[in-house]
Amino acid sequence: MQNKIPLEVSHVTESLEKAGFKAFLVGGCVRDLIIGKKPKDWDITTNGKPEQIEKLFPKTVYENKFGTVAVITESLDETLKVVEVTPFRLEAKYSDFRHPDSVTFADKLEDDLARRDFTVNAIAIGTGGEVVDPHDGQKDLKNKVIRAVGNPLERFHEDALRMLRAIRLAGELGFEIEKETQEAIKKTAKFLAEISAERIRDEFVKIVMSQSPMKGILLLEETGLLEFVIPELREGIGTKQNKDHIYDVWEHSLRAAEHGAKKGWPLETRLAALFHDIAKPRTREYVQEKKDFTFYGHDVVGAKMTQKILERLRFSRKETEIVSKLVRYHMFFSDVEKITLSAVRRLLVKVGKENIWILMNVRNCDRIGMGRPKESPYRLRKYESMIEEVMRDPISVGMLKINGGRIIEITGEKPGPRIGFILHALLEEVLEDPSLNTEGYLEKRAGELAALSLKDLEELGKAGKEKREELEERELGEIRKKYGVR
Repeated sequence: MQNKIPLEVSHVTESLEKAGFKAFLVGGCVRDLIIGKKPKDWDITTNGKPEQIEKLFPKTVYENKFGTVAVITESLDETLKVVEVTPFRLEAKYSDFRHPDSVTFADKLEDDLARRDFTVNAIAIGTGGEVVDPHDGQKDLKNKVIRAVGNPLERFHEDALRMLRAIRLAGELGFEIEKETQEAIKKTAKFLAEISAERIRDEFVKIVMSQSPMKGILLLEETGLLEFVIPELREGIGTKQNKDHIYDVWEHSLRAAEHGAKKGWPLETRLAALFHDIAKPRTREYVQEKKDFTFYGHDVVGAKMTQKILERLRFSRKETEIVSKLVRYHMFFSDVEKITLSAVRRLLVKVGKENIWILMNVRNCDRIGMGRPKESPYRLRKYESMIEEVMRDPISVGMLKINGGRIIEITGEKPGPRIGFILHALLEEVLEDPSLNTEGYLEKRAGELAALSLKDLEELGKAGKEKREELEERELGEIRKKYGVR
């Protein structure tokens, strides 16, 4: 593993050792190195004290009561700009279920490792490559197990956020949570209510962005934590849907979010996929005539619920607005035998050009969440083709660096058909050679065209219009070919 440690990190550990201190890589970076992942951050632990650490490096930040000194590097890699160095430490009791009441610096590495959350994060590597692993973290990594260090009840009483972190790690790494650790989460789940919304949000986002959000959210429910994260999701458990669905609202929503993860889509897509049917339990009615359930207005109610949930968890205003909007419009009418391009344009205005393709991906998640075999059937591909048609820049005289008013001004022509013919004649030339689309050339050429007879101008204008229509048809043909539609 030594050859995988970046120079910026090695420089910090070597500087500490040259000054007579011990230095070890510790925590998540060690875990990631062992399983072959690139670490997202780097942590070092040492027997040096904060003021001693600060003296060894030209640029540091030390603004916390837990002993962590941030060593600032000159790296261009975001994951290496800061290397955190923390003295070996012991911790007092945790009165607030999140932070120790006080921190005492220790002399032994083993004391520091004993206070850590999970065995897979309680492994240290020395500068010579020696591995210190008193809690069998390497064994748990090999067996793909998340296990608390020591007594799990004590670990979760100390920091209730560790419960969410256990589930997040299981989802990110594809691991299982060890039985005693999982039982301890169930017993201490209520303490999550003491944790700030921002901290809960950060862990929840990581669960949603993991390789298996479905697994993570199922674990949240199984352990009783979901009640303190997004209790509204639980309303979908056992809520049967109409005959188009083979899953209840709960499983359908999780499968939709899982598809977003499988495709590697961003947070907004996955959240909208998870929440798109969140209001179905509150809007469900059984219609005797249809012998089936209906969920009228679940998109509107769902958007309002989604907004409240995201605001409660302190998501950004932008994220809240986008996800709520996607939930609001996920039920767009897509029968391409009946829908018009103007209807597609109206949807585009409501959702925004920047969000329309995210909305289409949410619809794809919805389909797969229903157990449908195809993500994009012909109907949706045709709809996507229509979206691209209305989004493209139209081929028109509006593209020209001259307009009718300017032609009237420089030629003395009166408003009328001749102006239109001149514009279309100029458009034909520009379509043949786009480099001619300059004010200088077009003004000069407009003057020349104005000298022609009405008949000649009409013929040139007609040719320009035909050229535009030909190119338009060719461009639309390429778009439809791209989506495999007619």
